Amino acid sequence: MTPWSRRRFLQTSLAAAGAGVLGGLACRRPAAIESGTHGARLDRLLRRYVESDTLPGAAASIGLATEPAHFLSAGTIARDSDDLVTPDSLFRIMSMSKPITGIAVMMLIEDGAIGLDQLLADFVPGFARARVLSDPANALTSRPARTPITIRHLLTHTSGLGYFSRIDGPLRDAYIELGLLPVRTGGQSLPNVPPFTYAPNLKAFADRLATLPLLADPGTRWIYSMSPDLLGRVIEVASGTSFEAFLQARLFAPLGMTSTFFTVPKSEAHRLTSLYTLREGRAKVLTDPGPTSICLDPPPFPFGGAGLIASPRDYDRFLRMLAGEGATLGTRILRRPTARLAMSNLLPPDVDMRGALVSSQGFGALGSVALRTQPNGKGPGTFGWSGGAGTTAFVDPARGLRVAGYAQYIPARELPFRDAIVEAVRAGA
Repeated sequence: MTPWSRRRFLQTSLAAAGAGVLGGLACRRPAAIESGTHGARLDRLLRRYVESDTLPGAAASIGLATEPAHFLSAGTIARDSDDLVTPDSLFRIMSMSKPITGIAVMMLIEDGAIGLDQLLADFVPGFARARVLSDPANALTSRPARTPITIRHLLTHTSGLGYFSRIDGPLRDAYIELGLLPVRTGGQSLPNVPPFTYAPNLKAFADRLATLPLLADPGTRWIYSMSPDLLGRVIEVASGTSFEAFLQARLFAPLGMTSTFFTVPKSEAHRLTSLYTLREGRAKVLTDPGPTSICLDPPPFPFGGAGLIASPRDYDRFLRMLAGEGATLGTRILRRPTARLAMSNLLPPDVDMRGALVSSQGFGALGSVALRTQPNGKGPGTFGWSGGAGTTAFVDPARGLRVAGYAQYIPARELPFRDAIVEAVRAGA
C-alpha cells in the first residue's frame, strides 16, 4: 500500500469514527428547550450591557437545530451613532474565522486533494526540515523535530507552531521581524511590538514561517498558533486558487453568506460596528471607527485565523450548516460523515493539554469539541470557537441548539460577555 493510500485509508476510517462520536446527536430533538425562553434571557443580557453603558451595542442569535434563528440586538453600532445594531450589522469576528478555515480544509479532504494525516511539507516544502527550539529563552538554537507536521496537527493546534502574542524571547522577535503577525493593527502599534512590515502574501508568510523553529515536537502539545493562517496557504496549493476565492466559491456563495468579508466594501461601511478598548470596565476608547476602519482596506493577505468580518445573520448561515451536518436549506457543502468528522475530536493521542485555551479537552477542525457535558451547560459534541473582540458561537447537537453573541471590544477576556451568552442558554436556567 502506498503512503498516499495509507493516508486515504486512515482518512476513511476516521470518518467512520467521527460518525460514531456524533452519530445520533444531531438528529435528536431538543429536550425541554424553547427558543423563546432562551431568547428572552439573551435579550435581557444584551439590554443590561447596553443600559449599564458597558457596551454601545451588542447582538445575539439562537436557533433550534436547523430551524430559522431568532435574532436579538440592543444599542447602536457606535457610541457616536444613532444607527441601531441589527442582524445585518458587521462585526469583526476575529478567531471565529478559524472554524470557517477548518471547514474549508475538510472540503478539500473530502475532495481527496488533502489528506488529514498528509504531511504539511507536501504543500509547503520548507517544512520538510522542521526543527524544534532547544532553549526558548536564550536563542534560536534548535534540534530536528522528532515527527513531521501533518494537516491534523494544523487543524488541532498541535503542530508546535506558536503565536507572536503568546510567546517571548528570540522566537517572538523573529516572528515580528519577518512580519508574521496575522492580525490587523489599524495602523496602531501593538503592545510591546516594534514597527514591522507584514509578509506580502500567504506564500511568503508560509515560506518565512518554515525557516523558524517550532516550540514543541508536532503532535505532543496543544499550543495556540498561526496554523489557521498557514492552512490558508495549504488551501491555495491544494485547490489551485486563492484562499479568498476558494471560500467565496465553495462556502460563502453556496450558503448565501453575502455579508462575510476579508475587506468590507466601502458601500457597506455604514453597517460596520466600531471597535473599542475597555477602560474601567466599559468599552470607551475608540480603537477602530466603523466609517474609517482598517477593515475597509485589503489586508496584506487573508488571515484564516482572525481576518473575517461578518454579520450575525451570515454567521448563523454557517452555524445552521454545521447543525445540519454539512447541509442547510437544501444546499449541501459537505457529506454528513465529513461534517461529523470535522466536529469530532481530532487530537493526536496523548497530547499535553496543559495551558490549552479549551475546557472541553477535545478539538476538531479549528474548533473546540465537548467530550462530555460541560460545567457551563454545553452538551457533548458542542463545537465552536470565540473571537478576540467579544464574539462567540457554537452548535450544541445534544441540546439541539446553535448560539452566537456579538460585541466589539478588546481585550475580550476582560468582560464576561462571551461567557454570559453561554450561561444565558444553560439548560434549566
